[in-house]
Amino acid sequence: MKTINDFNFKDKKALVRVDFNVPQDDQLKVTDNTRIAAVKPTVEKILNDGGSVILMTHLGRPKGEVKDEFSLKHIVDEVSGVLGKEVKFVDECIGEKAEKAAAELLPGEILLLENLRFHNEEEKGDEGFAEQLSKLGDAFVNDAFGTAHRAHASTAVIAQYFNSTKFFGLLMAKELQAIDKVLRKGERPVTAILGGSKVSTKITIIENILPAIDNLIIGGGMAFTFIKALGGKIGDSLVEEDKLPLALEILGKAKEHHVKVYLPSDVIIAEAFNNDVERKEADIYAIPEGWMGLDAGHKSRDQFNDVLLNSRTILWNGPIGVFEMSNFAGGTIALGDSIAEATKLGAFSLVGGGDSVAFVKQFGYDEKVSYVSTGGGAMLESLEGLELPGIAAINK
Repeated sequence: MKTINDFNFKDKKALVRVDFNVPQDDQLKVTDNTRIAAVKPTVEKILNDGGSVILMTHLGRPKGEVKDEFSLKHIVDEVSGVLGKEVKFVDECIGEKAEKAAAELLPGEILLLENLRFHNEEEKGDEGFAEQLSKLGDAFVNDAFGTAHRAHASTAVIAQYFNSTKFFGLLMAKELQAIDKVLRKGERPVTAILGGSKVSTKITIIENILPAIDNLIIGGGMAFTFIKALGGKIGDSLVEEDKLPLALEILGKAKEHHVKVYLPSDVIIAEAFNNDVERKEADIYAIPEGWMGLDAGHKSRDQFNDVLLNSRTILWNGPIGVFEMSNFAGGTIALGDSIAEATKLGAFSLVGGGDSVAFVKQFGYDEKVSYVSTGGGAMLESLEGLELPGIAAINK
């Protein structure tokens, strides 16, 4: 893996693709700067070498139009504060104005370019646009794992203009190492927890990870498709009727790979998808009509805890209950506690995928696990075994 540690950036301008697609409030103030903080080590390494940094990113979905609410001028102060250094800004990312700002950049300085997606060519992967961007720097660094699954001009196409001076940033390297640690170098036993609502979105992940894992915990709404396929009565719980044969097929493949599959044995049920309705515990194979499962029950939580405390490598993707509603968050909180305890005991734990990342941040588990991925779609596609365009472009 070719990282920035393999190069001295003295007197070089590094064009660094970052993912500053950060959440903002009504006043356009950044509400979560995690993605900005994540690239600080990369920026510091380049500056400490005596180089300068030109940051490029997208923000939101302006769809090729210049829209003030998507301008990166609104996040400049936050980026400066997090990086601990004044960040210059230019309200264009290609052309004369951008080239002049880049040319005038001195060693030790940082420049932030305007939103790449103000140009349709970015998402189209336009070579001409990528070439114009490439004129701004002496080296290309991709530190945007969150967009590595996109074959956009600034994430993949641009790399062809930097034969020997294209590198992974330190964040990107950490992301790839974390996935590698689970799928290829994981200390056994390896346990994967897959939750969320639908089996259909996780099929390829399950198929790809089966050879690498020892245990598979299936929770959340997707568990009911498996339970019904096995003959259980699931009441009004979420189910993908057309995926029942597939669920049985997955269980068969798991058996072939000697992977133990753990489904919830009991569940917290309610008569409506509502935080304030009556709720009770039930056997997951015998949910009454008119009731739906919304969280893992206490026996399930204990069983999952036993599996996790005996694991050395853990991958977590997807909640096992409707954690957004406080009365149905208990199962996912218990799971978070188990993973935190296993991590404390020396296990390596990787959390990835939108909802589980949102959960660990909201409930304070991000400091209690080994690594929280910054890329939702990119993380999932990596787990599916796909080669991501942004990664392939550096490795060429």
